[in-house]
Amino acid sequence: MRSGQFVRQVEGYRAFIPAPSPPANPPLQFDAEFLHLLTEADRNLGRLDGVASILPDPNLFVAMYVRQEAVLSSQIEGTQSTLEDVLQFEIDAKGDDRPKDVEEVVNYVGAMNHGLNRMRELPLSKRLIREIHEKLLAGVRGSNKEPGEFRRSQNWIGPAGCTLATATFVPPPPAEMNHALDDLERFLHDEAQLILVHCGLVHAQFETIHPFLDGNGRVGRLLITFLLCQRGVLQRPLLYLSQFLKRNRAEYYDRLTAVRERGEWEAWLKFFLRGIGEVSREATETARRITALREKDRVALQSNVSNPAALTLLDRLYEQPICTAKMAEEWLDCSYSTANKMIGQFVKAGLLREMTGFGRNRRYAYDPYLALFPSSTRPHTDGIPAQTTISNLPSDPPA
Repeated sequence: MRSGQFVRQVEGYRAFIPAPSPPANPPLQFDAEFLHLLTEADRNLGRLDGVASILPDPNLFVAMYVRQEAVLSSQIEGTQSTLEDVLQFEIDAKGDDRPKDVEEVVNYVGAMNHGLNRMRELPLSKRLIREIHEKLLAGVRGSNKEPGEFRRSQNWIGPAGCTLATATFVPPPPAEMNHALDDLERFLHDEAQLILVHCGLVHAQFETIHPFLDGNGRVGRLLITFLLCQRGVLQRPLLYLSQFLKRNRAEYYDRLTAVRERGEWEAWLKFFLRGIGEVSREATETARRITALREKDRVALQSNVSNPAALTLLDRLYEQPICTAKMAEEWLDCSYSTANKMIGQFVKAGLLREMTGFGRNRRYAYDPYLALFPSSTRPHTDGIPAQTTISNLPSDPPA
């Protein structure tokens, strides 16, 4: 009853009707462990936000942090695309040597950027959530499941082939879902809440409401970043919490289930705060390594490349660490011959690696930088299936 209740429907299955946020009966209990985790998470998140001030040009690096979160969040849902796949897709969307699901990750990047831009003129709301969802599913798997529209039919979560009667979890039916969304929209603007507790409660409640036929997990994780930016805790989206959630995927699912079934909000929030603390610390260390790498490679360039434009090319590689000579030509506003020669000097200096083996249409990777992001390589399967959302729409493909 603390989180809501399972209510038997006339069709015979039991659906969960969530209680309003925040938990009220009883209210949240903050014990010593909770307060310690909250303090650590808040301190580490503050350091992450502050580290932007030591980056030479933070905007050069934000794109990589956003891509990193997109890859990891999508991998939780079962995609196999890597950061390198995404970067190559951005160069050539027609290439046939990348995983088919790479477009889902690219859409995630677009959805995050759209949300961050729209928040300058529109607060977090049901309207913005629908816009984000539409961007997320445009033209990819799930595009037949009403992108940008809250569901009008019952969905459920469970292994492939399960039914409403055997589902792992059945979210609220559409009428109750709409009431829960109204309450969640109100709660999104409750700035009296401690911000990190607020984020954890919003994410769990959104996943419980499950208002879309597909894409709920990714939208719910985007809401965490949007809330942190809206409340001014992060000036830029440098946090990739999905790294922690993917690493602890089984516990992630179990904690959300325990909230619904037993009202264990405190245990979920402790898990969430532990994640915020860990990934904030890791992302801060990544930023420091980026700064150190940039300084080391600038020194190397000054010793090996006489053209002063080489430093400009190096900085552009922090935004797009896979490039071609044609891209360098455009970045530097120089001749193709000059750009190609400079690329060769970068290769000789050990800063770039030719990755195709071709004589033409070559691509080059800035490996030392890519190595700082764990999602750049193919993920290992952990044997834990992603949660599958299933609906009763006749047009849906088999789960």
